[in-house]
Amino acid sequence: MEALVNFSFMFIVVSVVIVAALFFHFVPLGLWISALAAGVNVGIFTLIGMRLRRVSPSKIVLPLVKANKAGLSVNVNQLEAHYLAGGDVDRVVDALIAAERASIPLTFERAAAIDLAGRDVLEAVQMSVNPKVIETPTISAVAKNGIELKVRARVTVRANIDRLVGGAGEATIIARVGEGIVTTVGSSEEHTDVLENPDHISRTVLNKGLDAGSAFEILSIDIADVDVGRNIGAQLMTDQAEADKNIAQAKAEERRAMAVAKEQEMRAYTQEMQAKVVEAQAEVPQALSQALRDGHMGVMDYYNMNNIMADTKMRETIAEGETTELTTQPNPRNK
Repeated sequence: MEALVNFSFMFIVVSVVIVAALFFHFVPLGLWISALAAGVNVGIFTLIGMRLRRVSPSKIVLPLVKANKAGLSVNVNQLEAHYLAGGDVDRVVDALIAAERASIPLTFERAAAIDLAGRDVLEAVQMSVNPKVIETPTISAVAKNGIELKVRARVTVRANIDRLVGGAGEATIIARVGEGIVTTVGSSEEHTDVLENPDHISRTVLNKGLDAGSAFEILSIDIADVDVGRNIGAQLMTDQAEADKNIAQAKAEERRAMAVAKEQEMRAYTQEMQAKVVEAQAEVPQALSQALRDGHMGVMDYYNMNNIMADTKMRETIAEGETTELTTQPNPRNK
């Protein structure tokens, strides 16, 4: 009997503990009391509903208390809807408080949209009050005289709250500024003009309206450093001359190969013709013998032909001797 009483007592104690744990889990009394103490009217059933909707009540009540103390007009439903959408409720409330203190017009809907777009809304508000300096990487540009200039710039920007949703980011600003620097340096006749007046780059680039369609407003563009680089124009001319030389050499080699091939062809043709001449000369005695046998040619005709050939050979010998003598005698005009 005593054992049964002890078991019943233990069962009741355990049941009470479980019920109390479940009650305090679904009914955050401490958070509800804190909200009442801060003057925020949040019903106990509202907190229980948050638990059932898997919303952490502290993620809603604490930012609501903060907003109420700052004098903002924000209700529970707005904060809970933003939390369910995946937003950072606490950061949105901090951004609204900062905008209120800085007299920047910012509604809860706009701040929530900026936060859900993936941008840091609090940082954007802070950047509206305290502009940010973006330093560009070293940008290489070439003037008309072929001299390379390496330019680094500092861009002072301020966040544009109205264009944070859908506006271009810092990478676009850096790219546009770099494009403006390259254009300005490239339009300069001499690189010394840029070195003498680097502020000309700032004025030209700033007047292009580079912040159009971006989430920032460009306040100023300051040239941090300008260094002289390589002589790109001379290098390009050298490369072009080298390419022209290689082309000329290739064409000359092609012509030489064609000339060699033509010479070999002519040599082969000459050898062929010489062989035919030798063959024909070898047939002459046979033809003469046949002509003598057939009676087409007499003995006197044969002797006359030999005399003509000897006379022709003598004349050729005399002519060669006279030509040699003329070439070996000095020219009287040189005396």
